[in-house]
This record gives sequence, C-alpha cells and structure tokens, in this order.
Amino acid sequence: MSKSAAISTPPPTEQRLDTWLWAARFFKTRSLASAAIEGGKIRLNDQACKKAGKGVRIGDRLDIERGDTRWVITVKGLLKQRGSATIAQTLYAESPEALAERLRQAQEQHQIRQQNPTPSKPDQHTRILLRAIRRESVGS
Repeated sequence: MSKSAAISTPPPTEQRLDTWLWAARFFKTRSLASAAIEGGKIRLNDQACKKAGKGVRIGDRLDIERGDTRWVITVKGLLKQRGSATIAQTLYAESPEALAERLRQAQEQHQIRQQNPTPSKPDQHTRILLRAIRRESVGS
C-alpha cells in the first residue's frame, strides 16, 4: 500500500464498541471489554448493549460500569489503533455530574481506608513472640 493511499483514507465514522473501549483505555484488553459488554455493564445511548461489535459513533453517549466506578461519557473521537493515554483522553468527554459522583466515591473510599488500615507485617519482636507461642502450643 502506498503512502498516498494511506493518507487519502477518510477517518472512520463508526467503530466497534469493544475496540473503542479498549482504545480509550477503559479496559486493558479487548476481551475484557467484550466481557463487560456481554455482561450488561455498558449502555449505549441509554439502551442495553449486549454485542461487542455494535457500532459506536462520535456523539454517542456511553454508561460504563467497572466495579463500583461508573462513567457517563460522550464519544468525541474514534481511533483505528490504541494510542497513548493522553490520546485516549481526547476520545471522550465525561459528564460533570458523573465526574463529581466518581470523585465523591473516591474520597469516600480514601476515608474508609484511612479509618481501617490494612494490617501490616508484624515487626521482628512480635514475630519472635509468635514463634515462641507456636512452639509452646506444639510442645504441649
């Protein structure tokens, strides 16, 4: 294929939903994006979408659920290939309400983690005491 043919190719007007989600970096792989679509975690223009091959166009509205996180976005661009994260961020615009809700949830999770820290590895003194207790219980 010559360079002039590649340059004159018009930009795509539609793209598969799973490849768009992958290119926009909502999912690490296309298969994860497909599984989310088939699992009902993605809504296209307020309608349930069960097929990964469904076409997405510029201006479409997507509701994306991943775990406890929910995005409500508008498609602003399409890509044939996955690009960098900065390019991926230009492919969509998030609604202000959804962004505020997502930030509120993140703040809540941060506060919960601060109040209930995960237990860390015991220090050396505690480990010595634990070994002594185990030896006593085995020897009895």
